[in-house]
Amino acid sequence: MKFARLILFVFLLFITTCGRGSGQSSSPTQASAYIQNKGSDTMVNLALAWAERYQAEHPDLSLSVTGGGSGTGIAALVNGTVDIANASRAMTADEIKQAEANGITPVEFVVSRDAIAVVVNPENPVRRLTLQQVSDIYSGKINRWSEIGGDDRPIVRLSRETNSGTHVYFLQTVIRLGDNNNKTLFSMDTLLLPSSEGIINEVRQNPNAIGYDGLGYIPRDLMGSLIAVAHDVKGPYVLPSIATVNDNSYPVARDLYMYTAGEPAGAIKDYINWILSSEAQVIVADLGFVPIK
Repeated sequence: MKFARLILFVFLLFITTCGRGSGQSSSPTQASAYIQNKGSDTMVNLALAWAERYQAEHPDLSLSVTGGGSGTGIAALVNGTVDIANASRAMTADEIKQAEANGITPVEFVVSRDAIAVVVNPENPVRRLTLQQVSDIYSGKINRWSEIGGDDRPIVRLSRETNSGTHVYFLQTVIRLGDNNNKTLFSMDTLLLPSSEGIINEVRQNPNAIGYDGLGYIPRDLMGSLIAVAHDVKGPYVLPSIATVNDNSYPVARDLYMYTAGEPAGAIKDYINWILSSEAQVIVADLGFVPIK
């Protein structure tokens, strides 16, 4: 009986030793660095495209990209649970203070630009609006398309959810017309949708709908339904495009950001530098966003 136990012990020791040896031999194929990237849903497709290209060129690196909204990414950065936060708006002073209270100094990088496109259903004849008219629509002052040259139909307002950086930017820049003292809010009957794709699908299906989205999310079949926007009734009325963002003629354009916890180093620094390179900025244009170079 003792001999049998001895044989069993030697066998188990052999198995354990072999297992450790196989684990060591496989370690060179494992990722030597891991970067977690989270935040803006507007940027998630762009961030995924960057990650796929970069990982193909750096197989020793593992990149995780998730959305959830700019607020989610910034909160993760503030709490120290993410390496890079994507945001379609700048961090607020309060968010920076919260981060600093946790010993984190956010460092901002502008990684691309974007136009916020206002879009309607293809059946809607309305094709141009002033910023004031868009503000009046979303605040509930204008409620029927006939008030602005369309058919006598009710207006169905579509928006991203409040955690979205696009929602926050649209509220401040369009609804409040950039006035920090303006406290106007979205109309209570505005439909809040969780994704850019959700807004596009609803606009496509609903002849009464109006929505807004990053230009990179506007599909080909709705490009003819974009609203030309003017600062005021004197015009000019300008459609969103790479060219009109770069020449500052389109009035609803913004920067897109990545934030790191302190000055990036090592693999994170290399990745940020690559994103700012001409190679990565080509991907920006391919996806309908505006390159910074």
